Amino acid sequence: MDQVIAAMKRRDSEERIPVLRLELDYELATLYDAMQAKDQSQMKHSTERLKQLRREMLLLEA
Repeated sequence: MDQVIAAMKRRDSEERIPVLRLELDYELATLYDAMQAKDQSQMKHSTERLKQLRREMLLLEA
């Protein structure tokens, strides 16, 4: 039973990684736009979101 659960988690993470990469790309583009517009609020929000996505990516790839 433990092996089945481990296999399910592995498959879930394999499916999540490509989606996470798209989310990272989108948030990077949003940050770039905010930097161009000198929008401090959006820059802070995007930076925090990127930190969260980075943590998730590190956990999934470990």
